[in-house]
Amino acid sequence: MFVEHNTLSNEARVWVYPASRKFYPQEIEELKTKLEDFVSSWKNSKEEFKASFDIKYDRFIIFYAEDNISLTNADIDEQVSFVLTLQNEYELDLLDKMNVSFKQGEFVQYKEIKAFKKMLKEKSVSSKTIVFDNLVQSKYDLEYHWEVPITESWYNRFL
Repeated sequence: MFVEHNTLSNEARVWVYPASRKFYPQEIEELKTKLEDFVSSWKNSKEEFKASFDIKYDRFIIFYAEDNISLTNADIDEQVSFVLTLQNEYELDLLDKMNVSFKQGEFVQYKEIKAFKKMLKEKSVSSKTIVFDNLVQSKYDLEYHWEVPITESWYNRFL
């Protein structure tokens, strides 16, 4: 059942899919409809399954699922299959978790890890640059540990 993501508990599971480009304004409403349709029918369960989504910075698709229902591998596969469909339809990458999303001023950038390492070496970004840890797993972690300085992320090994 689709619910607003802000009504879910802090323990709700999250999956973050970074897009290789911003979604265009004309794509957002259509994308929201597709996401809500998917989330509404995602898991057929006798138990009450609450799930949601969000689009942040016009660049990240985030799925939420209340942690009181166990998700099977088939449920996760269904989500990934849906994301693959979006990836093909919108002609962008959503599944490459090894690329880096980071802030430069008010803008969110997306770079291949190799290019990001070069930027660090050239001091185009610093240890204070905010990166997105797209491997967070709970709503709480998304809120408090998703946007962090490089020094507090796994990217700190490149400093």
